[in-house]
Amino acid sequence: MDPKESLIEYPSDFPIKVMGATHVDFAATIVEVITKLDPTFHAGKMESRPSSKGNYTGLTVTVRVTSREMLDDVYRALSSHHMVKMVL
Repeated sequence: MDPKESLIEYPSDFPIKVMGATHVDFAATIVEVITKLDPTFHAGKMESRPSSKGNYTGLTVTVRVTSREMLDDVYRALSSHHMVKMVL
């Protein structure tokens, strides 16, 4: 398959899982990071789930992506943030 071909049709609502240490500002910080790239994003497009011991928080964020480049930018912005441990 041509690497430029995509299995994702754009625009698309794309779910991304973000994990980080539990912190009072974690969710708000992730909203801030994403809204720089997707101005339509808001906290209502995010689900939060604590780990079993409460040390980590998992967020599922649904981002409206309009291109592969935008999706890559969102992953890069999240992955490079100091509060984020993992992005799936």
